[in-house]
Amino acid sequence: MRAEFIYDERLGIHIPELDRDWEQYGEADRSAILERWEHIRGAIPDRIMQLEAIIIAKQAQLDREDDFAASCRLTWEIAEQASIINDLHIWYRTQQDYGVRMHM
Repeated sequence: MRAEFIYDERLGIHIPELDRDWEQYGEADRSAILERWEHIRGAIPDRIMQLEAIIIAKQAQLDREDDFAASCRLTWEIAEQASIINDLHIWYRTQQDYGVRMHM
């Protein structure tokens, strides 16, 4: 059985959902999974740039904001976008980890 790729609304990308350990997949299945993941992975830098643009816009709003509650909300929203970017960086490096394990 091959892995499914489930759309993660928070990240804005499809992520793999493996139903067993990586080593239990056959070579053909691993190759197919990595091929699909490489296509998805290639879109991650563009997604990160979209989120960075949102952060920049929210920082500009924050610079002009005088209301404390609104400032707190904007700060929280900026932190959430930064958290998503961090998670996307982790997912971006995931292929490298599987590629290394495959060649061991």
